[in-house]
Amino acid sequence: MFLPWVLFTGSVLGVLALDLGVFHKKSHAVSIREALAWTVVWVSLALLFAGGILYLRGADDALQFLSGYVIEYSLSVDNIFVFVLIFTMFRVPAVAQHRVLFWGILGAFAMRGTMIGIGAALIHRFGWILYIFGAFLIYTGVKIAIRKGEDTFEVHENPVVRFARRHLPLAPQYVESRFSMRDQAGKLLFTPLALVLIVIETSDLILAVDSIPAVFAVTQDPYIVYTSNVFAILGLRSLYFLLAGIIDRFHYLKHALSVILTFVGVKMVIAHWIEIPTGASLSVIVSVLVIAMIASTARAWWIGVEAADTVDDPRLIPAPDPPTTR
Repeated sequence: MFLPWVLFTGSVLGVLALDLGVFHKKSHAVSIREALAWTVVWVSLALLFAGGILYLRGADDALQFLSGYVIEYSLSVDNIFVFVLIFTMFRVPAVAQHRVLFWGILGAFAMRGTMIGIGAALIHRFGWILYIFGAFLIYTGVKIAIRKGEDTFEVHENPVVRFARRHLPLAPQYVESRFSMRDQAGKLLFTPLALVLIVIETSDLILAVDSIPAVFAVTQDPYIVYTSNVFAILGLRSLYFLLAGIIDRFHYLKHALSVILTFVGVKMVIAHWIEIPTGASLSVIVSVLVIAMIASTARAWWIGVEAADTVDDPRLIPAPDPPTTR
């Protein structure tokens, strides 16, 4: 019973050790090309794993895994927005970003595994809690839809940051990609990168409150919930480096996430009376994401065209100042 869990977790830890110890042994700024290559690798591994589930457990479980994976991967966009804000506010050097994300994601494994175990136990003992999960997802989806303005992250007002600064001995500046250092007196100090890691871990914990119940709307199999979460987290680092510079262009992705969360919440609430097939759920989720991407791309293109027309319109170019006479 526990063998698949042990094999999967051991394989993931082995891949991560290979990633950090071989491919990213030396800290460096991740390029778009490298991020794209790793994104393809992680997505391919997830699809390969889905093929293994198809062979060993059947088509229904494979579709459940793919649905959970797509939900988690799409909800990872929220993480990317948060990462961009955190790295910007803390002025994290580009060469240190991959390292802090690596350890942040490693910590996320433990937190999400614990939350999934608790969620599965609650569902097994109190079946009615699914309705609470569903209502919470609907509430979250509606909240995202009506939210106005941009996300903000006030460093000095964040309680985690205030607690850490009050109780941890912090160095005044970054030291390469290190989380700690010793001063001239030999005292152990934590660098600002350690503070960034703490903030990333707590933000992931908050975001997981939405994403994990969303996967339980697709399946109550803890193994599928766990593996789909892990594969989505594995691909999050490369997705961040791929989209961080252009994330603001995907204007309608927030709306897509709102629709997806509301849909899976409704699916969870009405499951006792109306069961929506897993294949149909996957089709809806993928369709919503595709439509949002196309609409966002079209919007960005149209804004670019209007901006170009504004610059090229001679009527909008201010006339030069008249010559002055002495």
